[in-house]
Amino acid sequence: MLVHDTAAQALEILESHQSILVHGGMATPTILLEGLKAHSSRLKDVELLHLHTHGDAFYANKEYEGIFRVTNFFVGGNIRRNLDYQRVDYLPCFLSEIPNLISSGNKKINVAFVQVSPPNKHGFCSLGTSVDIMKSGVESADIVIAQVNTKMPCIHGDGIIHVSQIDHAIFVDEPLHFPESREISEDEKRIGQFIAGIIEDGSTLQMGIGSIPDAVLNALTTHKDLGIHTEMYSDGAIDLLERGVVNNSKKKFHQGKSVSSFLMGSQKLIDYVDNNPSTILLGADYVNNPRNIARNPKVVAINSAIEVDLTGQVCADSLGHHIYSGVGGQMDFIRGASLSEGGKPIIALLSQTAKGHSKISACLKAGAGVVTTRAHIHYVVTENGVANLYGKSLHERAKALIEIAHPDHRESLEREWFNNYCR
Repeated sequence: MLVHDTAAQALEILESHQSILVHGGMATPTILLEGLKAHSSRLKDVELLHLHTHGDAFYANKEYEGIFRVTNFFVGGNIRRNLDYQRVDYLPCFLSEIPNLISSGNKKINVAFVQVSPPNKHGFCSLGTSVDIMKSGVESADIVIAQVNTKMPCIHGDGIIHVSQIDHAIFVDEPLHFPESREISEDEKRIGQFIAGIIEDGSTLQMGIGSIPDAVLNALTTHKDLGIHTEMYSDGAIDLLERGVVNNSKKKFHQGKSVSSFLMGSQKLIDYVDNNPSTILLGADYVNNPRNIARNPKVVAINSAIEVDLTGQVCADSLGHHIYSGVGGQMDFIRGASLSEGGKPIIALLSQTAKGHSKISACLKAGAGVVTTRAHIHYVVTENGVANLYGKSLHERAKALIEIAHPDHRESLEREWFNNYCR
């Protein structure tokens, strides 16, 4: 490992036409990315690939056309406005399959930008809060450049790498990227209570970040013997772990361990997982593999949606033709939970947007992507109730979904159902 004083020095080895896989989430290596500016005048057609990142994604700005292009596996808020499907593009792929996409060489990675914890006395660092696709990236890249940060926690699992795997490094003492928190609305609290009502003691949970997952977790304080096997989790899970509500005792796969692929949360989360052997982060190809998910009983997978049509098709990645986020791991866990003994795949969403548009629609918008198909759907939950669509005909599904739609839209949905499907 060659240590440099600045990011600009560490990046002198970069060449035009290379591909760079960038660590994402809380682990976004901002100092390394900023170092790209010093070399932009000499570089051409450098591809940056990543899941959602945090901080200023300056490299996606128009002024860097011809220098940097971006391939998103998941579109974050910092890059959404720049998405033009040419210079800044989106690659749809199940999260569980991205590591193999990289390791197989289908997406060649020349350089990996990672942020890691300082090496211990044996020379081992941790990929910290995001193992997901970066384990595969580190193993597949020709060159690994690390931002070694004293603030990055050392987390057990598959994210442990030796300094011999790192070619170039800079040492920093910088805060991680903490997501903004927001208040849980009364409607979101109702969704949380509805979902908590169908979660049994001894269940294994998959949840994400945001107000609805937090509302569910807040409603589980009287449950017992819950477990965690999830793509990611946040602060709400820590509260349940500290209360003993989550103890992973009923899991059959990684019993006693909280399993995830990456983390997003506050300093409280960082302090809890740092060098905590009960928490392990593993690669997304392993965590999100439906076969592995299904090895635990009573898996409850809670995922969100942008819109759901009356036949049960779920759009979760786009607003019409415009990509808003990505496929992610929704289908991985929807399928894994449905294969789990006693499992419950759940799609949770508010019944209407802030502007009063119904999120339950007769037909998906033109260009909308189907992430979860009508054949995979089970539970749909809004603030108005729970609809179990599994084993129901299209007519029965439409009736059940209209019942949990916002009252202001039920009549028009009934009319659209009749006009579109019943003639």
